[in-house]
Amino acid sequence: MRYEVWAPLAGRVEVVVDGADHPMRRDPVREGWWTADAGPDGGDGQRYAFRLDGGEPLPDPRSRRQPQGPDGPSAVVAPPTWAGTQPWHGRPLAGAVLYELHVGTFTREGTFDAAAARLGHLAALGVTHVELLPVCPFPGTHGWGYDGVSLWAVHEPYGGPAGLRRFVAAAHRHGLGVVLDVVHNHLGPSGNHLSRFGPYFTDTHTTPWGAAVNLDAPGSDEVRAYLVGSALAWIRDFRLDGLRLDAVHALVDTRAVHFLEELSRAVDALAHEVGRPLFLIAESDLNDPRTTADREAGGLGLHAQWSDDFHHALHTALTGESGGYYADFARAPLAALARTLSGGFFHDGSHSSFRGRGHGRPWPAGASGHRLLGYAQTHDQIGNRALGDRLTARQLTLAAALVLTSPFTPMLFMGEEWGAATAWQYFTDHPDPALAEAVRTGRRREFAAHGWDAAEIPDPQDPATRLRSCLDWEEPERAPHDRLLAWYRTLIALRRAEPDLGSPDLAATAVTYDEADGWLLVRRGSLHVAVNFADVPRTLPLHGGEVLASSAELPHGEAALTLPGWTAAVLRGGQALRGGAVRG
Repeated sequence: MRYEVWAPLAGRVEVVVDGADHPMRRDPVREGWWTADAGPDGGDGQRYAFRLDGGEPLPDPRSRRQPQGPDGPSAVVAPPTWAGTQPWHGRPLAGAVLYELHVGTFTREGTFDAAAARLGHLAALGVTHVELLPVCPFPGTHGWGYDGVSLWAVHEPYGGPAGLRRFVAAAHRHGLGVVLDVVHNHLGPSGNHLSRFGPYFTDTHTTPWGAAVNLDAPGSDEVRAYLVGSALAWIRDFRLDGLRLDAVHALVDTRAVHFLEELSRAVDALAHEVGRPLFLIAESDLNDPRTTADREAGGLGLHAQWSDDFHHALHTALTGESGGYYADFARAPLAALARTLSGGFFHDGSHSSFRGRGHGRPWPAGASGHRLLGYAQTHDQIGNRALGDRLTARQLTLAAALVLTSPFTPMLFMGEEWGAATAWQYFTDHPDPALAEAVRTGRRREFAAHGWDAAEIPDPQDPATRLRSCLDWEEPERAPHDRLLAWYRTLIALRRAEPDLGSPDLAATAVTYDEADGWLLVRRGSLHVAVNFADVPRTLPLHGGEVLASSAELPHGEAALTLPGWTAAVLRGGQALRGGAVRG
């Protein structure tokens, strides 16, 4: 059995196979690498670890499986086989509707197999891709996954690598693509042994999580290769359609070729090799269109990025919240919505009061709206609230109309399609008592600083916090959840059936609104999307038109369109009348 590891800081390395040490030798070609042909060829499941300079056995940084968790020995995983599964030709990002899913709370069982049993619901909903929150190993059984380690392995309590392959195969049988959220900007505080092997981190830069991942200091060639290799392995070994990259603004890289450009080039090459579309979606706080611009045009070449500006504008219009980063949007939320729907970014070089400086740059004219993801809720925007509370069904009725008819690539968060009454709270399962207490105390201190009673903040370590966050699968079958679910299904089907609704052309999106009266009218080609945020009926400047969908019964025989309070409708044709403020 051939073993190899990059450990440039070590003077001596042994591979420990089933408890027996075997010396490794320096690779004569690859600097810092050690190799050995050692032990019996136990094949799939063979346990092994590496001992550096006589120290304790450590898991393989490139481990494909950690049966006993992040600190235990690694296990050999046989090359994946897809025999007996249907061929998968992929689903492109253009025209997609994504569904963000956390394996540990999508069902109370919290496993890949239990989640796979619910995929028929998603196929009937009409989404095209499931976006899994991170599945790398992390301490304990339950957590969000953003403190993961072992970036090539799969969390064992979810079902390990075999469970993920079964989930992907089941998704493909339903015609669903699969996207995976990966975290390259930091690793979790527990079970992270990379720095003992080599310069995986650098003090040259700092991040909110401590030392930065080493992308530009000495030794960074191998670190970049480690991350790119991990990304390609996820896509190739599990037949994924794409990756969502967490907080790319925290990937500090001063080299001439940015890590993200290197990664996008490698993924595009893999797409050509496997003959199906692959894509990378960035979570970025920069409002920089160069993130998704073509490499030939000086961009990084990622295929899409999240649009928090659209979320913030929509959230303030729905809730009236105005604290923190919502402040600039809350001054005139419908104007902010109009600006994002027709222009991409709200902060396009304008002053951000939350940051105390100018922020962003304009979205380029002609750039596809599909390169921006639009959403009303995400794991961050729910779970990082003090109580993990979601939007109400009334709010989601209007949110769905704007998200699912927007020029952006829509994304839903699990359960929103039926207005799940369950919260989605921040939870952890750290076995280390000191770390558990630090997380608990830090969470309470953070929200207490914003006026919350510390006693009200859920304990992340309490198993009940995770259980409260699990979806209740009886809800979609009963009122009023079933009505909202039908509305989501109608809108997704309408987006698929009407090319104007699926168009990524921001320039062809015109918005009329009245901030004081609380209504907004979006023209998408030959169609209009009308939304009334007020508690009372409002008359909009649109005459005639065929109603294709409405969240409530509309009055007949009106000279102009009248919407009941908190109602949305999609119409074909109609004549726009003068009135309100116009953008686009």
